[in-house]
Formats: sequence, C-alpha cells, structure tokens
Amino acid sequence: MRKHRGPDDGDFEVRGQLAPGRSRTNPRYAGLLIAGAVVAAAVAVWTLVSEGGAMSSETPVEGLVFGVWKVLYATEAPAPRVVTAAIAVALVLAAGVALLEQRIGNRSRRSLNINSKPLAPKVIMAATRGVYAGPVTVTVLIPAHNEEASLPLTLASLMDQSHPPERVIVVADNCTDGTVAVCRAAGVEVYETVGNIHKKGGALNQVLSEVLPGQGDNDVVMIMDADTQLDDGFLESAVRRLSEDRALMAVGGLFYGEQGYGMLGQFQRNEYVRYARDMRRRRGRVFVLTGTASVFRPAALRTVAESRGISLPGTPGDVYDTAALTEDNELTIALKSLGGLMISPHDCTVVTELMPTWRTLWAQRLRWQRGALENLGAYGFTPQTMRYWAQQLGIGYGVIALGSYLLLIVLMLLALDDWVWFPFWLGLGAIFTVERVVTVWRGGWRARLLAVLIFPELVFDMYLNIVYVKGVIDSSLGRQAAWKHLEHAASPANTQSVTLPTTHGRP
Repeated sequence: MRKHRGPDDGDFEVRGQLAPGRSRTNPRYAGLLIAGAVVAAAVAVWTLVSEGGAMSSETPVEGLVFGVWKVLYATEAPAPRVVTAAIAVALVLAAGVALLEQRIGNRSRRSLNINSKPLAPKVIMAATRGVYAGPVTVTVLIPAHNEEASLPLTLASLMDQSHPPERVIVVADNCTDGTVAVCRAAGVEVYETVGNIHKKGGALNQVLSEVLPGQGDNDVVMIMDADTQLDDGFLESAVRRLSEDRALMAVGGLFYGEQGYGMLGQFQRNEYVRYARDMRRRRGRVFVLTGTASVFRPAALRTVAESRGISLPGTPGDVYDTAALTEDNELTIALKSLGGLMISPHDCTVVTELMPTWRTLWAQRLRWQRGALENLGAYGFTPQTMRYWAQQLGIGYGVIALGSYLLLIVLMLLALDDWVWFPFWLGLGAIFTVERVVTVWRGGWRARLLAVLIFPELVFDMYLNIVYVKGVIDSSLGRQAAWKHLEHAASPANTQSVTLPTTHGRP
C-alpha cells in the first residue's frame, strides 16, 4: 500500500487531485469483481470440505418419535479439522474487518491534514476552538413528490417534537396532487423545484443551494423523507449531541417499519429491527446515514459540494450526486472520505414506510443493490469503502451458501425413503434458531414467532438473494437502472398513529 506524505498516512488523496496510488473502478465492473471474488471463495471452501472427509456411524440407528413416526439417526459430521478451520476462518475474517474499520476510523479522527480530511475531528476542533456560534437551530427539509397522503403524519411528528424545529421546508418536486395545499394548510414553508429531472437528489440540491449560504456553524439541517414519523425525542437527542461535540458532522436515525401488510410487512420489520440492533452493538458508528431522517452541519454539506469533481465524484457545487441511485449511501461515503465524524444513536428513531407488495419490494431492493455497487464503482478501493466491499462479498457468499443449503434439502427429500436426522446439524440449527429469535426480540411476539419458524424467513432471505444476483448481473452488464417512486394512498396502514416497538426511542 502506498504511503501518503504528511501526518496522516491513512489518506489516499489530496484535495484538488487524486493521489497517484488510488484505484478508481468503473461502476459496471464492481459487480464483476464481487461475483468473481465470491465464486472463487466458494470454490475454495468446497475444495476444502470435499477433501476433509467425514465421520459417520456404521449404519443409521432406527427410532420412533412419539411412538408413531419412524426416523433414522445418523452421526455423520464434518471432520474435526474441517470444523476447526471453518470456525477459525470465520473468526479471522470478522475480526479482520472489525479491526480494519477501527484502524481506518482512528486514523481519520486523528488526521490533521486539512487538504485530504477537511472534516476530520481534529481539524474541525482546531478551527472552532474558542468560538461560540450560538445555540443549535434546526431547519428541516422534506423532499416530496405527490405525498399528500403521507405528509400529515410526518409534519405532525415534527410539530410534536420535544425540541421542535425552527424551520420546516417541504421541497415539492414536480407534484401533481395536493402536496402543496397540504403543506400550506399545515403552516409550513413550501419550496417548489424548477425544471428538476434528477429526482430526490436534484430537488435537494436546488433547495440546499439557497438554504446553505445563510446557515451559521450551529444552524443544522435535517433531511427526512415525507413518509417518516419521528420518535418525539429525536431532535432533542440530536441537538444535545451536536451541542456537546463540535466535531460531530452528522447524526443519523435508526428506522423501524410501520404496521400492516401482513407477513410481508413482518419480514421487513424483522429486517429493520436486526439492523437497529447491529447499530446499537456498533455503538452508533454509522454504516449509512439513512434518508428517512438525518441531521447535518452546514459545514459538512458545503465541504461535500466544494469537493465534487475534485476529490469526490459528482458535479461541482452539488451536495448530492444525482448520478447515484442511492443518494444517502453515496453521501455517507462522501462524508467519510472527507474525515467526517457521524453517529446513529439508539435514541434517534423513526418509523418509515414498508413496501406493500412483492413487486414494490423488488423494485426498492434492486435499486438499493444497484446503487450500492455503483457507489463502490465510483469510489473504487479506498480505506473508507473497504467495509462496504466486505459487506458485498459477505452477501454474495451468503447467497451461494443459502442456495446450496436449500437445494440439498430438496434433493434429500426427493432421494430418501425415510427421514434421517443428523445430531450435529440439528445442533447447528438450534443455535441458528436462537440467534434469529434473539436478534428480533425487541420487535414483539409476532417478530419472535416468525423468527422461530425459521423457514419463512429463509424463503424471504432467498428472495432478497435473487434480487442481489439480479443487481450484480445488471451492474456487470451496464444495464440502465431506474428510480421508481411509490405512490401513497390514504389507508389504515398510513393514517393511524404509529408507535415504535417497545424499548425503542428514548429510554
């Protein structure tokens, strides 16, 4: 790895030019790189397992379940050295990713290089030392395209905050419904975009170009979706943290799913509960600043806009890269690349929309997957993107592992006359079941019941795996991606008051 001149040898680029050793990957090749690495890893594991042999009993032992069901018990299990090697590899990889992420984060926080890391904590603290910029004030921007059905609850959750915002601006983007009328009736400001063809990112760029120049150091900007309801302590917690830490550049939210939509809705709620649990275990260290609700210092957004086309991809002067399918993920990587300190604390929670049908879920997740790959392609291999590359590799390997597992179960069902139980694999299955239940415990009894059944969630996971494969193929072939908007209609699912799962939000 090329060493960088200066006090922060973890930096790879100099403001104004790309460092000579930095890799830039074409977005369409990100999928090819991920697919190639995953297949190579799968082949290596298969070779190791096939050479390891197995330990098994001479013949299966016959038994009865409840005195009526005849089964066979077999003690077949992988060789001890294969089991040991698998555990060791898993631990080494997990520890390696965690230590690498910690090392990269520490270097960023300690950087004094204003050229490559202008948002690093030490740089920001030095620039603001001894300066009191006044109390923190909040300006909320809500991008909305035909959101008259969902906006009333969103605006109500803002007005009910224990620390209400000083200013609320709804960014009405090419609306053809009653969005503007709803906003004016609620007494909030409306900014109507002009000639915007770049969806959410373009709409926000327009309003930010007018709002940011008038923002002081402590006038923070919150950007939230029009279909999100905040926990009533969200802004109070965010303002407190920003007041106590001058180096903090952004505060993200943890999101939970709204009620409704049957089993499909519960699948998504379980998924979001697990994500929030992972964030708590990471002690708020941000993976993605969610677009559902995140708070930014104006200095952070202005620095991103100044760096576009220089050290960051995008159009100079734009906060959001309008070429990105997942603008929130891209902005997170941009801020990390500039050294920004961000957190997603456990007491900043929101309830967000769920996809009501399998078709809309497919469109949403395919956009997320394509966006993640294209963001990696745009930024290439850098210290700040290593964690994201590792995640994509992990998902890819999981696709092969789960697909092989389900295929083997089907083949066994078709090939055997009698069911055969393997104690070793039953033990692993029991551990897996406990993990699935524990990780959704805060979601309530419905979440736990769905988790303990195992197979419904495995089918859902396989569905998401198919989306992943589709995203990798589309990205590799350079197919044009589309940004699809979900039209909302007034319904019991989005007109009733929404509550967070127990123990979420403020303690």
